[in-house]
Amino acid sequence: MKKLAISILFLGCVGCQINENFGKLTFLADLPRDLNEVSGNQTLPHSKLIWMHNDGGNASKIYGVSRKGTIVKELTIDAENHDWEDITRDEKGNLYIGDFGNNRNNRQNLRILKIPHTFMTTAEVVVETIAFEYENQQAFPPQKTALCFDAEAFFYFKNHFYIFTKSRVKNRYGQTYMYKIPATPGKHTAQLVGKYYNGNSSHSWITGAAISDDGTKVVLLSEKNVMIFTDFEGDAFLTGTVITKLFKHISQKEGVCFKNNNTLYITDEKTGFKGRNLYEFSIKQ
Repeated sequence: MKKLAISILFLGCVGCQINENFGKLTFLADLPRDLNEVSGNQTLPHSKLIWMHNDGGNASKIYGVSRKGTIVKELTIDAENHDWEDITRDEKGNLYIGDFGNNRNNRQNLRILKIPHTFMTTAEVVVETIAFEYENQQAFPPQKTALCFDAEAFFYFKNHFYIFTKSRVKNRYGQTYMYKIPATPGKHTAQLVGKYYNGNSSHSWITGAAISDDGTKVVLLSEKNVMIFTDFEGDAFLTGTVITKLFKHISQKEGVCFKNNNTLYITDEKTGFKGRNLYEFSIKQ
């Protein structure tokens, strides 16, 4: 009887995951355990794979994953995973990993790792480093009222990176600042070029960002919602029209990229019995 009860309980838990109400999120796959702490995802032109990675404390690897959640390829990166938080690409297919997680706001080795597009066809991958510092950070860490130099989100646009910070200021967790740096090797100063406020709870943290291939849409991700910015001029992304879409499903969502101009891929970390999933989400009005 005990064995029967355990079996029924196990099946019930599996059923909870499958039948959970994801709202407008379309569940695609349960990701493998190798991606328990998945924190970024990105597509590449002419490839059906979605490239993913884990955040700090995990292996320095990126994984090429199918829409069914199967790891098809994996690549070991010759660089420490201090705290990898997001991944993006340029028009040539080069990948960039944002090693800029900064929970305590005291890091002075913030960097972005460039993985050349040839990684798909060559055995040896030479990674380039793009280091940066925030123009307005003087203390490491700053006072509690200025803990706004953590980051989990960025994207590439016209030979620059746009980094969106994550606030750790109590009751202002949804405050994000947008910084800009050149997408070239060396040491750069990140310039503050915009800001946006998404609410005061921890569910409001900005944990992912992406731009559409045609450059007309920018999305910011949090656990509770996704914000779609359009009708902006140049790179003043946060001054355009914004539409906010709420999720009915709260989880530790940290990865977002465009599948096409109207559809997103979203991933979340494993927390308890929730997460470590791949979803689709339509942003079409």
